[in-house]
Amino acid sequence: MLRQGIALEQLAEECGVETKTVERWINTGRVPHRRHRWAAAKLLVADESYLWPGVLRQSDTRKGEASRSELLEIFPDRASVPRELWLRLLSEAQEHIDVLVFSGTFYAQTQPKVARMLSHAAQRGVAVRLCFGDPNSQAVEIRDREERIGGTLAAKIRSSLTYYRSLVDLDGCEVRLHSTTLYASLFRYDDEILVNPHAYGEPASANATFHFRRLDGGTLADHYMTSFDRVWAEAVPWSGAEI
Repeated sequence: MLRQGIALEQLAEECGVETKTVERWINTGRVPHRRHRWAAAKLLVADESYLWPGVLRQSDTRKGEASRSELLEIFPDRASVPRELWLRLLSEAQEHIDVLVFSGTFYAQTQPKVARMLSHAAQRGVAVRLCFGDPNSQAVEIRDREERIGGTLAAKIRSSLTYYRSLVDLDGCEVRLHSTTLYASLFRYDDEILVNPHAYGEPASANATFHFRRLDGGTLADHYMTSFDRVWAEAVPWSGAEI
């Protein structure tokens, strides 16, 4: 206020409060309501977190609490995720189904009618995006070597893709191939996402799986959903042809 030459009365008028209220803000450290903070920050040409550092701490606390609340369950490995959960998420999705894997062989094995279920989802208006590893990519070759599976990963991808060939020409469904380092397999259904992070040298099935539900103010679910979008943007559409 001194630097900008602003008097108590001017600040009170700008914020629409009594002068005594401004005095309490200054003398007691009381944090004003948001609209008053914004008005004061504009008049004083300063960021509200500079004027009231506690606002930033409160925001971080709320963000942390919301993010922790997004975690619904931790499964010790992917095989521990109940089949009923996979089926429920797929059958109840209304807007988005996103899958990011290398081969995702288990996905069709868990739900043998997966192509039909995804087709039905698309017909009810769900945007279905399936992203598999490019079997000819260096990323697949490296992961195969790291997991010591003897050159079989590319073949597993080709086999897995046969389940989804009928979807490539279906409105609302897209299938792409990626060549990225896959840090986590992702399975997103509307505001819920199953995250299967990868540990070096271990197959995806042996690694833990986290079940998140997006909440206002949370960051974890969005963090992984955004990761999917980045890989998807660089992936190449698959026509259904042999690779």
